[in-house]
Amino acid sequence: MKVIIIDDEVLARGIVKEYLKSYSEADLQAECNDGFEGIKAVQEYKPDLIFLDIQMPKINGFEMLELIENPPAVIFTTAFDEFAIKAFESNAVDYLLKPFSKERFDKAIQKYLHHATDVAASTQEVLETAAQSPIQQNRVVVKDGNKIKIIPVSKIHYLEAADDYVKIITEEGSFLKKRTMSFFEESLSSYHFVRVHRSYIANTQLITRIDPYEKDSHLLLLSTGAKIPASKTGYSKLKEVLGI
Repeated sequence: MKVIIIDDEVLARGIVKEYLKSYSEADLQAECNDGFEGIKAVQEYKPDLIFLDIQMPKINGFEMLELIENPPAVIFTTAFDEFAIKAFESNAVDYLLKPFSKERFDKAIQKYLHHATDVAASTQEVLETAAQSPIQQNRVVVKDGNKIKIIPVSKIHYLEAADDYVKIITEEGSFLKKRTMSFFEESLSSYHFVRVHRSYIANTQLITRIDPYEKDSHLLLLSTGAKIPASKTGYSKLKEVLGI
């Protein structure tokens, strides 16, 4: 059982290491201080299980997981987070609320061993629930080649559907995120974003003009110069949001 510990607190990593000594099958591959190190270690060692802190500098544990394709089994460690606990309790993945005892640690390991086959689906469900947290909604973390880019929501001009991805357009260029348009439609709804077309979500604060287009559709002109189509349904939503 290949294991990686990802936590910015040395003491917390030490406790997990100490508790792991009871499991001869556990082979600790790496210890990581933050999510950036964590991504590299997971890609390099391909662990079976990771112990992952949520509150970390740079990118948090949820954001780190989003950037990993086919993430391993996860036992989360957290000091506090209402949305995190809500996410965990509604799914099969376990979590350890700091500070945790050896007994509670053992229970989490046993839960992992008995639910190993359900890991991928339950981890994805946790991420979907946690993404509704206000902290998760005010920025988007993407991979840009070998780099990780943190995009504040306020810097997004519009989003465009791109097969299994969503293209996020900013003044610095476009970035791909493996999410659905429906996900962004829901999570960005309180940040002046409207799904104006099945393939486009626009930042309404950048709209400078709305022109009639083919049939019942319209064309939105953004202050950036971009032109975005708005379907009949999308235009109705837009009018409601803009109060026109």
